[in-house]
Amino acid sequence: MSEVNIVMMENKYALTIKAAYLGYVVQAIVNNFVPLLFIRFQSEFGIPLGKITLLITFNFGIQLLIDTFSTPFIEKIGYKASMIISNAAAAAGFFLLTVLPGRALSPFAGILVSVCVYAVGGGLQEVLVSPIVEGCPSKNKQTQMSLLHSAYCWGHMAVVLLSTLFFAFFNISSWRILALLWCIVPLTDLILFIKVPVNKPEPDSGKSEGLRGLLSQGIFWLIFLMMLCAGASEQAISQWTSAFAEKGLGVSKTLGDIFGPMMFALCMGISRTIYGFKGEKIKLHTFMSFSTALCLVSYAVIVFVPNPVIALLGCGIAGFSVGIFWPGTFSTASQSIKGRGTLMFALLALAGDIGCAAGPTLAGSVAGAFGDNMRIGILAALVFPLIMGAGLIVLKNKIKIPK
Repeated sequence: MSEVNIVMMENKYALTIKAAYLGYVVQAIVNNFVPLLFIRFQSEFGIPLGKITLLITFNFGIQLLIDTFSTPFIEKIGYKASMIISNAAAAAGFFLLTVLPGRALSPFAGILVSVCVYAVGGGLQEVLVSPIVEGCPSKNKQTQMSLLHSAYCWGHMAVVLLSTLFFAFFNISSWRILALLWCIVPLTDLILFIKVPVNKPEPDSGKSEGLRGLLSQGIFWLIFLMMLCAGASEQAISQWTSAFAEKGLGVSKTLGDIFGPMMFALCMGISRTIYGFKGEKIKLHTFMSFSTALCLVSYAVIVFVPNPVIALLGCGIAGFSVGIFWPGTFSTASQSIKGRGTLMFALLALAGDIGCAAGPTLAGSVAGAFGDNMRIGILAALVFPLIMGAGLIVLKNKIKIPK
């Protein structure tokens, strides 16, 4: 294909890529809005921390089930229809969050059902968005992929900032109204995907390896484990930062959210954007190794430094350090695993979502066992960046690292 044709095709699919970016914003709302309300749920509904941990577990648990079983469904009805369904589920979940807690058998049951509904949307988004962008004509897929994943970070940041401002002006007791307002984002993305063209990505060798072919590759299992640790390292901090700042550090909710989860999202977005624009000049393995070391330092700061300001800065450092883990592992998989296709993206999304469930669940469960001490909970989650670092060492010795 000539350069002129590539440019013409890129222009044709420009709105598709923007719709995919917005899809990751939808997933950012799915994963990060309700955690801002954890302490509110405790006070308004009397839900203990151990039960609130189940909201995280079910959110990512449903998403990983979608990752596992959605491929035949997606292949049958197509990417466009699947994206429309995913956005409809996300919007429905946010709407149900405003009505079910007061009408279900118990407030917790109502919240849990709402979480499960929007988690279906989040799970489909995770499986679909990356291959949709992979299927769009582009000169540099690696750069495009990193910028795509940065959209999740900017979405995460927008969720925290806009929610914090809303709570500051209208009080957190109006959280149901905000949940309804967040419905606008998936509904907008739904409309976009009705209109835009969508391509299915082509496998690297002309045909997909299939499940058996992927599972027979040792490199696949290594990268699968690294994806799990990428999700766990990220969400163990992300999901609990607001509650940690408010209860563990004793700062106000507004201050805690701005300098906790929002700083985390900002720094994570900066990391992914840097690699998105400078990826051709940065050795991916070096950047990921540096980030792993920085992640271990940030966890130590959060756990062991008693000063609230420095501990919150540690949350920001953690955001920057985990930023490259997810897209960097995806890029490595794209260059190292034979027979990539929808199934590979789904399985890697599964690994990531297992980690997204395991990281915060471990942190919350351990914290609950030690009197709601979030420092001890986050200390337990330190195991995930440690495994990521070990995986990078093994990876360097096994394959030629992509740049």
